[in-house]
Amino acid sequence: MFYRFLYLGFKIYCFLFRPIRMGVRVMMIEDDKAWLVRHTYLPGWYLPGGGLKKWESLDQAARREAREETGADLGAISLLGVFSSYAQWKTDHTSVFLCKDFKFVGISDAEIAEMRAFPINELPENTYSLHRNLLVKYHEGNVTANFGEW
Repeated sequence: MFYRFLYLGFKIYCFLFRPIRMGVRVMMIEDDKAWLVRHTYLPGWYLPGGGLKKWESLDQAARREAREETGADLGAISLLGVFSSYAQWKTDHTSVFLCKDFKFVGISDAEIAEMRAFPINELPENTYSLHRNLLVKYHEGNVTANFGEW
């Protein structure tokens, strides 16, 4: 409930101030399965990720968010692309990283209701559409543009 209240406050903030934000997502792939998270304050399944903190690099943010949301330490990561969204009264720029080298060493934080691995060709219906599309394109070997609009 607390996270839902915070999320509502964030949406009001976005409406009033129209922020420009930078975030990261991590496509964690293992045996043709993608690890997805379900938040306590949003419906659906998402790639793990979140916003950058002050003085944090993109790769540091990706590693921190993966650890917080999945309990995983990431090995080698590569930048898959940078995508922009202009929905919900804000400008979001999201760097998406690919990681196939990770190990679970902890647990997810209280923001995460559930975490699971899904075969990429059998993603749940309520997977966030932008993340679903990117996962399907990746699985088909069809990620050609490394930048663009979600």
